[in-house]
Amino acid sequence: VLGVSCREYRRPGAFAEFVAVPARILYRLPEGVSFEKAALVEPLSVAVHAVGRVPISSDSTALVVGAGVIGLFTVGVLKLKGARTVAAVDISPARLRAARRMGADHVIEGGSPDAVRKRVFELTDGDGVDAALEAVGLSETLRLALGCVGKGGAAVLIGNVAPETSFPLQDVVTRELSLFGSCASSGEYPECLDIISKNVPDLDAVISETAPLEEGPVWFERLYRGDPELIKVILKP
Repeated sequence: VLGVSCREYRRPGAFAEFVAVPARILYRLPEGVSFEKAALVEPLSVAVHAVGRVPISSDSTALVVGAGVIGLFTVGVLKLKGARTVAAVDISPARLRAARRMGADHVIEGGSPDAVRKRVFELTDGDGVDAALEAVGLSETLRLALGCVGKGGAAVLIGNVAPETSFPLQDVVTRELSLFGSCASSGEYPECLDIISKNVPDLDAVISETAPLEEGPVWFERLYRGDPELIKVILKP
């Protein structure tokens, strides 16, 4: 069984061999789904919820800014929902390789915002993307995401690194962009468990390592130092 999202239940103590939770917030794992794969359901549900904030069709073009765990799942969900073209931008080559495995049609190494925007408009025949999904939450990445959206397009704000950001109001107004906030998930767990059971997209692309729980401090230290090769570490009791 598996607990549902933190919106419904919040209690410390998850880094333990056993955690007691109310039965009403549990979902039974589909046959063949390991606990390691099931541990991905929460971040995957964040991506499913975010993509659901905007209409995605077979003609849609999309950009994901930030290829961390949430951004990578967002890439995969966009392709799963049928988006024609999905591009991902990040400063980490390892994360961009993972984005390819998750289904990104194009990957763009971050650096100069102007260069990234130029590349996005080249890929979209000068139109800009229909939707940009920002999975970082900084002023710089927010401005980048909005700058890559075509007229009348939309941006979904997922990232929340900084509590306050600035963004180009004039661009949003004059180009009639729509902004959508996306917070955690809301009822997407059954859909996510079905996605995990089928392993499409390649969810293993997100898992960098599976390690024993007692090694947790070592892996947290590596993540804290910003190890460029690490994306998602699963701790196994």
